Amino acid sequence: MKKTNYMGLQLDNPIIVAAGPWSRDGSSILRCFESGAGAVVTESIVSDAILDVRPRIAYNGSGAENIRLYSDVQIEGWEREMEIAKSGGGKVIASVSAHTPSEMAYLTAKLQKFGADAIEISISNPYMESLEVMASDAERVYRVTREVVSNVDIPVAVKLSQNTTNIMEVAKAAKDAGASAVSAINTVRAILGVDLEDRKPVLGTYGGYSGAPIRPLGLASVASIAQSVDIPISGIGGVTNYREALEYIMLGATTVQVGTTMMIEGPQAVRKIVEGVEAWCSHRGIESIDEIRGSALNNLRSFEEMKIEPAISTVGSTRCTDDCSKCMQVCLYDAISKQEGKITVDQKLCTGCGLCTFICPSRKLKLNW
Repeated sequence: MKKTNYMGLQLDNPIIVAAGPWSRDGSSILRCFESGAGAVVTESIVSDAILDVRPRIAYNGSGAENIRLYSDVQIEGWEREMEIAKSGGGKVIASVSAHTPSEMAYLTAKLQKFGADAIEISISNPYMESLEVMASDAERVYRVTREVVSNVDIPVAVKLSQNTTNIMEVAKAAKDAGASAVSAINTVRAILGVDLEDRKPVLGTYGGYSGAPIRPLGLASVASIAQSVDIPISGIGGVTNYREALEYIMLGATTVQVGTTMMIEGPQAVRKIVEGVEAWCSHRGIESIDEIRGSALNNLRSFEEMKIEPAISTVGSTRCTDDCSKCMQVCLYDAISKQEGKITVDQKLCTGCGLCTFICPSRKLKLNW
C-alpha cells in the first residue's frame, strides 16, 4: 500500500473515511477500518448531543442531502467509544464542533485525553438558513484554531467550506494559527428537491449536499489552497472511485476523504478506491504518492494566461454510435452536420469550443490545431 505521512501521522494509504454517521461510534469506526481506510474521522462531536429528526438523509441518484448534525454520543461517552475505535490499531481523527473557541478547546483537550490521534475542527456546517459559516471568516478561523492548537499536543486540521469568498485567505489564517493541515470541502448548503404534488422540500429544510456533483467544487478548492498555502490538504467531495481520488492528489491533496460513496455502496467502496490507487501507481512504477502530488498544478493557469489556440473539432475514424446525433444537437455554431451518413465539421464555422468532444459517446470528435 502507498504509505502516507499526513500531519505527522503514518498512514497505510492516503484514503480516509470522512466524518459522518458511518463513523458515529467506536464500532462503526472499526467497520470503517475493515474497509482498508488509512484513517477515520469521527462524526462531529459536540458538548450536548441532540436528537435526530426523521427523515434526515435523501438521495437523488447522484447526490445526497443530509440534515444529521452531530454525534449523538455525549462527550464523556467518547472515552469508551475511542477505546473501541482504537482497539484495531488504526488512526482516529476526532471531528469537533462548538460555538466558541474556548468550548472547542475544551472538547479537543478531552478527546486528546481519550486517545484521538488528531483533531479536525468542523466550522463549516451549512445546514442553517444563512450562508455565513464560521469558516467564511478568516479572523474567526484564526482565533478558534489558535485556541485549539494551544490546548492540545496532537495535530489539528481545519475543515473548510466552499461557502466563502476567499478560501485561500481562510486557509492562510488556519496555517498562521498553527494548524497542521486543512480539509476541503465540507458539504454544500442545498435543498435536494421539491415534491410537486405535496409542494414540500424533500427534507423540509436546508441541508448539506454531498456526493459526485460537488466534486468539481472540491477540486477547485483544493487546487486554490495548494497554490497559495504550503500546508497538507485533505481533499473531500464526491470521490466515487480511485481515479477521482487521484485527481485530488494531483491537484495538491495529501489525503482524500470518502463519505457519501461509502454510505451508498457500503464499506467495499473504500476498499475498491484504496486498491485502485495502489494498482494504478504500481502499474506506472510510482512508489510514493509524493511523486504525483500536485503534478497537475503546473498545467493549471489563470484565465489571463490561457492562450487563444487555433483549435477546431476534427472527425476521427471511430464508428459513430447508432442513431446518435448529439454532436449536431449541441453544436452552438452549426458547424457539425451529417452527409451521406458521415459526420463532418465545417472548419470555417467551428470555433473550437470543445463541447462536442465531451458529448460524443464514441469519442469520435477531437480538438486539433
